[in-house]
Amino acid sequence: MSVKTPVLSRATGLVLGLVALGLVALLSLAVGARSIPLSTVLDVLATRDGSDSAFVVWELRIPRTLIGIAVGAALGVAGALMQALTRNPLADPGLLGINAGASAAAVLAISVLGVTDLRAFVWFAFAGAAVAGTVLYVIAGRTGASSVRLALAGAAVSAALTGFTQAVILVDQNALDQMRFWTVGALARADMATLTDVAPFLVAGLALAVLLAKPLNVLSLGDDVGRSLGAHPGRTQLLTLVAVTLLAGAATAAVGPLVFVGLVAPHMVRVFTGPDERWVVAYCAVFAPALLLLADVLGRVMAREEIDVGVVTALLGGPVFLVLLRRNKAVRA
Repeated sequence: MSVKTPVLSRATGLVLGLVALGLVALLSLAVGARSIPLSTVLDVLATRDGSDSAFVVWELRIPRTLIGIAVGAALGVAGALMQALTRNPLADPGLLGINAGASAAAVLAISVLGVTDLRAFVWFAFAGAAVAGTVLYVIAGRTGASSVRLALAGAAVSAALTGFTQAVILVDQNALDQMRFWTVGALARADMATLTDVAPFLVAGLALAVLLAKPLNVLSLGDDVGRSLGAHPGRTQLLTLVAVTLLAGAATAAVGPLVFVGLVAPHMVRVFTGPDERWVVAYCAVFAPALLLLADVLGRVMAREEIDVGVVTALLGGPVFLVLLRRNKAVRA
């Protein structure tokens, strides 16, 4: 049983989330192999001089931070949509095979076409994510597929594509060398050109998510009740798949697969928002990037050498996943 949260309180929480995101973004600009005082960061943001600190902030850390914000928002919202669509509290964007589709297309581009340029790599990865989403839709049933059928079809597509990817990299050393840096998930290797390439898809996916929040609220009551209230389950499922493909596909193409962000963020924000998907989507767009940037900052200071954010999210997300699993089991019991 959930407790309704007043609209004013939820709006206040969203504003506080934006403030927290701003503070974490400043931390991301200041912390690294070469730490820069916050006062210096603020100075070079206001006046871009020719100092070494200005170069580090503007050329290295601002692109990395912006990529983190965009990718974090995309994965958080995609996770919220996935959990609403499948009515599975343990679902995340990888459940639909989107990440696996991006990886399969990327390794195919490297092995068969010899692609090495990161910007071309991004387009192939995104195309693979889109194909995986299309295949899932066809397998699950094009009209009114049940949430269970979608989840099972997604697991099957993901397993098949993951097997294909592993087979290719086992027989192709060049593909293995190229893929091992991408598949771990990292913000450091992306740049502003990458963000520019994927930004239209991220914006389109976020806009579609906002429009789908209300229909998903209705369908949470069940397909039959949803139809009686004027909802269209088949159309909503299709558009949600499109939104998840745009968001998770573009994010994965840009930085590689990042686990647990889309799983954890919706659960954290529902403590404040309740089950209303309109607020869940808004909160995830703010708090998920804050979580991702914080994990990225931790990766810079956890060890002598920088740890990629994909490793950090996996290390932190594993225990959180077990907690969520136990909590879900207790609720069902």
